Amino acid sequence: MIPSIPRLEDYDVSENYGFLPSEYPLEVLPDTYYRPWEAIVRNLQGLILGKRLRGLVDSLPVLSTEYLRSDAEWRRAYMILGFISHAYIWNGDRPQERVPPSISIPFTAACKHLELPTVATYAGVVLWNYRPLFDDEGIGSLDNLSTLMTFTGSLDESWFYLVSVAIEARGAPIIPLMLHAIEAARRGDKLRVTECLRSFAERLDELSSMLVRMYENCDPHVFYHRIRPFLAGSKNMHEAGLLNGVIFDTGSKDDTYVQYSGGSNAQSSIIQFFDLILGVEHRPTGSKPSDTPVASIQQGPSANFIHDMRTYMPGPHARFLEHVGTVSNIRSFVTTNRHDRALAGAFDACLAMLRNFRDKHIQMVSRYIIVPSRESRNSNARSISPSQRKDSASPQQLNIAAASSADKDKKNLRGTGGTALIPFLKQCRDETGEPAIDAWARRLLNNGPGAAELGGARMGKIGEHASGETAVVGLAGVWSVDDSDGGICHW
Repeated sequence: MIPSIPRLEDYDVSENYGFLPSEYPLEVLPDTYYRPWEAIVRNLQGLILGKRLRGLVDSLPVLSTEYLRSDAEWRRAYMILGFISHAYIWNGDRPQERVPPSISIPFTAACKHLELPTVATYAGVVLWNYRPLFDDEGIGSLDNLSTLMTFTGSLDESWFYLVSVAIEARGAPIIPLMLHAIEAARRGDKLRVTECLRSFAERLDELSSMLVRMYENCDPHVFYHRIRPFLAGSKNMHEAGLLNGVIFDTGSKDDTYVQYSGGSNAQSSIIQFFDLILGVEHRPTGSKPSDTPVASIQQGPSANFIHDMRTYMPGPHARFLEHVGTVSNIRSFVTTNRHDRALAGAFDACLAMLRNFRDKHIQMVSRYIIVPSRESRNSNARSISPSQRKDSASPQQLNIAAASSADKDKKNLRGTGGTALIPFLKQCRDETGEPAIDAWARRLLNNGPGAAELGGARMGKIGEHASGETAVVGLAGVWSVDDSDGGICHW
């Protein structure tokens, strides 16, 4: 029996807003019982600056979650407790590995209700963390959005979250559109599928333009040094001082250390929806198409990082993606009808636009993560005084030590999910072009053999050399990105 097309309302997905809530997030919990939580999050920036947060949280009573009446209230509770817990862990000279019961008990309950791990996820800092400035203007425009919570109170942090909110909002119509395309493919309606794919490609192009608006109001140095530390999870954070992860102290004998990835755009359901619809398959980082059988690619959370990120999505959204994966037929339909040039061209255009989106994301990660990381390392190296250099070692010894340290840094720099960030992103980008139908488009998208025969046309790995190294022209001239560098939460 052919699986039914998923109904959006069964998975808490909105036809108008996609994975954003169908009603705007609550700006305050209505029950005055939760005033202590609201008071802390309202003054979060001041408490962080004054290093008063931990003391205040330690003296906070354990509030019950029994007065949370709706999903909207549960979401706000999760947001509040997620922001407070991350601030508690990271607001100090050393991270705190134990979160007290006043936060742990209700946070664990909220996470269980929403089917989320005990960490601030993309859902908490993006999907449920916005409000429109004017209700009648909608949320598809960045100019009409504001955040509900931030760690720093800075424009940069708000903008960092809101760009993703706007992308979610503008991308929402693609969801019902492409479900209709799946139905059309079942009927053999090539014209309707072609029309849907063309609209999909146009909207993807628009989302790429929206993504690069990040540069307008989010400074890379502010992000790297002030915002990024608070977004760190508890996984692979031993270099930062969390040797074993974090314990959420609920008073139970079963309490143990947990290690979770920090917030990541890989936790965005809409990006994974795009991949599923187009039949883009992602493999463990470093593997090639011939290394991994298709069956193992699709075997759920343990298969690779992207699938694992579904466990960081609200439960209904993760189940929606699973359902979509069982009915997705666009790639096979286009392959079967590959001689329909309009259909194949529209499909390949979608792949090109999605690949372009990922190219822009790689450049953004390079600017916001790699450059500040290297500048920070270089600054630390320059901070050693001449007398220290003279007393501690010879120039030759210092050079050897520096080279050894640099090699160690390259091996240790990881992404939020515990994977080397740049290789991971590049592979995701390159995998996007693999389903291309037309031979010309396949060579163009994959930059493979024969691309030079196309009159020099290449689907730009913009500024990327044949070796895989990315060169970016900036204010300081030309610099390169090594494959092993980077990670939003690297230390």
